[in-house]
Amino acid sequence: MTNPDELKTYVDAEGRITNWPTKHKKREQKLILEYLAAKFELGRVYTEKEVNEMLKQYHTFQDWAMLRRELFEHGFFNRQKDGSSYWRTPKTKFFD
Repeated sequence: MTNPDELKTYVDAEGRITNWPTKHKKREQKLILEYLAAKFELGRVYTEKEVNEMLKQYHTFQDWAMLRRELFEHGFFNRQKDGSSYWRTPKTKFFD
């Protein structure tokens, strides 16, 4: 899988996100969220722990809870009201 050019400064050679863009870089944030969401299977329900473990594999700055919240708040994930399970929404875009 190749990463879009816009993500080069945020992704290391192993495909892990190395930092979160500032609040003024909304486009880059969205691209990172799309990139991370594509790591999850459509139609599969994940526990919060499973989501955290997946996110830990794909970033290096140790804030999987923020990434999980951002994925939910931007509509890439949906979840049970109590946060016990999550699933990717169909609008997620894949990168080639």
